[in-house]
Amino acid sequence: MRAEESRRILWLALASALVVAVAALYWSRPRRAAVEPAMPPPEAARPEVVDPWKEAAVKVEEDRGEPTGRQADIDIPSQLKHGEDRRRFLGVQVAEWRKHRFERPHDFAELVALIRDGQLVEAPALGADFILYGVGYSADDEPFTHYDAAADRSVTLFAGEAELRQEYEQLAESGEQLTEVIEGLKKEAAGLPRAERARRKEIDEQIKDERKSLDTLRKRKRLLDDFYKKPEQRALMFAEYEALSSLARDFGGETYDLQDAASRKRFKARLLSFVRPAALGMLEAVARAYREKFDRHLPVTSLVRTDEYQRQLNETNPNATLIDVPPHTTGLAFDIFYRHMTAAEQEFVMAELARLSDEGRVEALRERRDHYHVFAFAEGRRPDEALIAETLGRKPAAQKQEDDDDKKQRAAQEKKPAKKTRETSRAAAPKRGRAAEQARAPRPKRAAERLKPTAKSRTARRRN
Repeated sequence: MRAEESRRILWLALASALVVAVAALYWSRPRRAAVEPAMPPPEAARPEVVDPWKEAAVKVEEDRGEPTGRQADIDIPSQLKHGEDRRRFLGVQVAEWRKHRFERPHDFAELVALIRDGQLVEAPALGADFILYGVGYSADDEPFTHYDAAADRSVTLFAGEAELRQEYEQLAESGEQLTEVIEGLKKEAAGLPRAERARRKEIDEQIKDERKSLDTLRKRKRLLDDFYKKPEQRALMFAEYEALSSLARDFGGETYDLQDAASRKRFKARLLSFVRPAALGMLEAVARAYREKFDRHLPVTSLVRTDEYQRQLNETNPNATLIDVPPHTTGLAFDIFYRHMTAAEQEFVMAELARLSDEGRVEALRERRDHYHVFAFAEGRRPDEALIAETLGRKPAAQKQEDDDDKKQRAAQEKKPAKKTRETSRAAAPKRGRAAEQARAPRPKRAAERLKPTAKSRTARRRN
């Protein structure tokens, strides 16, 4: 009995040791890091949204095992291509804006006003069927500015007189320091021996750089003077800052500190996640169909833009057009990202957009930089052709047809021979004689001879 118990205890000890060894091997093995998406979550995404957003983004980016994006072999519907007149695509969108005259934000302060007024609605970072994938990603963390679209100038907004005065004082102090540096370099250069050519050249370059910096300060001061010198204009600038600050203090339960660079960037990114209701409805419809088919969220990269932000994007993105009415500034446009989509996914999305285009509900284009640009019409129908033609600087089709008919009628009347009468015959006789006489007259060889009247020409004038 004792021998059996000893063997049993021994087996139990061995089994326990084996379990401990296996557990040790399991917990000591290298841990696989969680997969992170290539695109970071939106700056303004709430903490509870970040992880679900990452999961959706990873699924957007996952390897499909076949060519994607521009590498995929696809057929592009004609509805998503430029037509014979490449201007028409933008012209239709501008015509829609001319039809409704929607307010367009020049800068973030005006964008806040549209949001406050309820003209724009927010698209969540992770919707039911779409994901904001890079919306507002290019927004900077600089202080907010007022944008003068007519002059293409941006000037910093200040909270009040104290901040403005502090800015002027800093400019003056910096200017004095640069002036002292320049004068010091000049004195050093004047005291150098002639043989010190290398050092003299180096000093000259330093003086040029310091003068450029000084000139930049002076330009900034002139810019502040242009926008803040008049009391009424200064009050408007302070009011714009207060509009931004007021929303930042309570933006749907979130708070943003305008004095903090990172917080400003998050605030700007969130402001750029708004769009007009018609556009959001169209986005949701396309996204719903796509997710039902492929079980992925539809990636959206751009919604509303300000004129100022549009110009910043144009420096790196040629698709960010600089026409007078960029479509994204109307709040009716959004961009779909197709870089990670297979041929089947792309053709499905394009078929949906082509159908909506045929129904006159959107204008769409497949852009080369991995995007589908979609513009939703506010009332679900394309603007009249007459307005489109007028926007493009052309006559409407009906007016053009009427003008063509008039031309044909006039041409027919000119070809029709007139009835001869005695009076017309008599009036025509001298003309025939004069024409014949001019035909018989010798043609002058020099310009001077053309100016000198001949005897025959004088005789012809007397007869007439």
